Amino acid sequence: MTSSITTAMLDIAVEQARIGRDEGGVPIGAALFGPDGAVLGRGRNRRVQHDDPSVHGETDAFRAAGRQRSYRDTTMVTTLSPCWYCSGLVRQFGIGTLIIGEARTFQGGHDWLIEHGVDVVILDDPRCIDLMTAFIAERPDVWNEDIGEE
Repeated sequence: MTSSITTAMLDIAVEQARIGRDEGGVPIGAALFGPDGAVLGRGRNRRVQHDDPSVHGETDAFRAAGRQRSYRDTTMVTTLSPCWYCSGLVRQFGIGTLIIGEARTFQGGHDWLIEHGVDVVILDDPRCIDLMTAFIAERPDVWNEDIGEE
């Protein structure tokens, strides 16, 4: 996977994160790509917008992709290291590659996914870091709720 392809994939997730932020939600975006690089589904964290704690960026993208025969050759791209819930989704369905925009503001289950054979790439993208840093400073109550902290 070349750098320009990875950047183009992350661009879609970042766009979703910005849409989510502008809707008043948590700015985490994701997209699921097929083996040929085509977008199968895109999504964003809509917990606040839908009043549904299960609508994380990765789950939204996964649902939008619809049923696939296999996920082994798919790539999930997310702006933030996935929580345990979303890490479980990647593991459960055998998604082969996970590209993460950043893991500075939150470190989810990506090390566990590596241990279980998922190819994980962390980009340390400044756009993703800035989105989450600003959000956490502005809405710590919503962020803590999102990650299950009191």
